[in-house]
Amino acid sequence: MALTSVLIALRALAANRIRSFLTMLGIIIGVFAVVVLVSVGEGVENYVVNVFQLAGTNNLWVVPGALDDEGVVGELTVADARAIENPFNVSGVKAVAPENRAGRIATRGGESLEVEVVGIWPEHQTTANWFVTEGSFITDRDIDERSRVAIIGTGTAKTLFETGEYPIGSFIKVDNRSFEVIGIMKELSGGIFGDFNDTVFLPFTTMQDRIARRKTVSGEYLAGIIIVHMHESDMLNQAQVEIEELLRDRHRITFNEDDDFSVINQQDVLSVFGGITAALTIFLGLVSAISLLVGGIGIMNIMLVSVTERTREIGLRKAVGARRGTILTQFIMEALTLAVLGGLIGVGLAGLGIMVVNNSLAGLDVGLGADAVLLGVGFCAAVGAAFGIYPAWRASRLNPIQALRHE
Repeated sequence: MALTSVLIALRALAANRIRSFLTMLGIIIGVFAVVVLVSVGEGVENYVVNVFQLAGTNNLWVVPGALDDEGVVGELTVADARAIENPFNVSGVKAVAPENRAGRIATRGGESLEVEVVGIWPEHQTTANWFVTEGSFITDRDIDERSRVAIIGTGTAKTLFETGEYPIGSFIKVDNRSFEVIGIMKELSGGIFGDFNDTVFLPFTTMQDRIARRKTVSGEYLAGIIIVHMHESDMLNQAQVEIEELLRDRHRITFNEDDDFSVINQQDVLSVFGGITAALTIFLGLVSAISLLVGGIGIMNIMLVSVTERTREIGLRKAVGARRGTILTQFIMEALTLAVLGGLIGVGLAGLGIMVVNNSLAGLDVGLGADAVLLGVGFCAAVGAAFGIYPAWRASRLNPIQALRHE
């Protein structure tokens, strides 16, 4: 019975191909928008989570100054990092790594490249999940001796060295100072947030003494950021409180003064970003749903026209014994078929749209999620059924004698 109704519905729609397509257009656009927006929203959220995981999980970031524009401007020092590292001050800390960055020009022979110079410690292997694919990492001895050694990013290696040339043991210049290349950093995926591979990594002390020269008046090394890596993620909130209390005491901040630093909790950032993404996806999904509703109104309109055009057919079928339920089912199936076909076309176009998004935004992997497809097609079916009921009811209520007299 259901299959017969579908076949009859398909024949009826095929008889008016252009009208059927124009009726489906609103459904197609709505489903396309819903599926693409939901899939992209999930893809972006997963991407951000992966970026944070690649940067190191269970982390807190301490940065100088307040995050708001009008906040207090402050300074962080390596001594602050060592105080945070002390288990008597902050519990559950596994590793701490202060860091500094500066933009410079790296050269080798006739090649040059604008790079970001990063002053790092051996602990960055734990805090930032950084490691070399070739050569060796920065050691404590490099820190103590302020060694003129460097680890280069994959982008720097490709620009400054010929294909097939082995960089380890060669020298590059940064600010006209020579540094021996001891390692090549793993590829750091920046994706839509930028390229993180045009970099040169130096021992923190070398960076401070030879490149950045960022010190306090008393000669302490300044830090642009302090990365704190915890043993467990459930220790983050307690550690954040302890770090804030510790630094307020070290910086002599009184109870009525604002902090001159900020502690950023990784879990809080992920939660906030996830909330923003979810809210944006819901909002855009509702906007897309309006298109589906417009498509539903179009289906109702065309089905009412179809009932009027086929009045004699309906009267003839009822005259030879067709029941109201049969007529009702036929027209509801026509509306459902129209809506679901539009939905399937919309899903197909959404798949193509997602391919375009993936090709346009490096590092972003958006999949055609089953939940998004089910949401789109399911909503189509609901719209088709809801907006097809009234025309179907009118068709089933026609008087066969009056219908046969209809011109």
